[in-house]
Amino acid sequence: MSRGDRGWLRNYRTGPRLASTLVCFPHAGGSASFFLPMSRALSDNLRVFAVQYPGRGDRRSEPCVPMIEALADAVADELARCLDRPIALFGHSMGGLVAFEVARRLEMHGHIPLGLFVSGCRAPSRRRVRAVRLRDEEDVLAELKRLGGTDPRLLDNRQALRAALPAMRNDYEAIDAYRLSSHAAPLRTPIHVYFGDSDPEVLLDEAVAWRRHTTGSFDLRTYPGGHFYLSSSEVDLASVIRAALPPAADPECVADPPRVPWTPGPQAC
Repeated sequence: MSRGDRGWLRNYRTGPRLASTLVCFPHAGGSASFFLPMSRALSDNLRVFAVQYPGRGDRRSEPCVPMIEALADAVADELARCLDRPIALFGHSMGGLVAFEVARRLEMHGHIPLGLFVSGCRAPSRRRVRAVRLRDEEDVLAELKRLGGTDPRLLDNRQALRAALPAMRNDYEAIDAYRLSSHAAPLRTPIHVYFGDSDPEVLLDEAVAWRRHTTGSFDLRTYPGGHFYLSSSEVDLASVIRAALPPAADPECVADPPRVPWTPGPQAC
């Protein structure tokens, strides 16, 4: 496993040398390891990275980042050193918003991602007033049960629930605070939207609303299941993503150099 200098990216399996890159963004309270199965499924065709947010996993000792926009700034800066080949972004739940904001930043610097894949995430223009408040492990337990998809062993582990509370509280507050800029133009990046047909977090019209956020192509797919439908053995999302992305970088497809100056740190990827 490799990691960036500042610890943002995890690469669990080495992909083909000239493969396109897929960067995966976890849900609220989630960590990079959530995407280990997807990395295994796609690494023969793509170079897969997963973002590790501060405050969880092997970055648990670091303070959480309280704003979606600040997360996007940091990840976009990290990815500025990885744009030697085509790149695509995948985000589940809160990760969809972070991936969207990263796509906006990449486009502002002249790099058009191959695609933005969002899962279990309402369009950024469709906000809800949330009633979820995470005060203690009982609140965490109730929320995990509401969303489904959590290993029952975790639900019975009070120590683990207590440890998950700071990151989940931070991320839910970040989602509540997020506002799409009124000056945000639609992306040029194609957008692919996936969600479960019984997901309490995403209604059909909230998923369809992603269409207004791109001038590129748009694809919407519904799967059986709830918020974590993608964890079901019956849902092969990896194959759908693989089919939508080129397996290797054609020299003519490599992103143009940035048209706006961008000065990242040393090479990380």
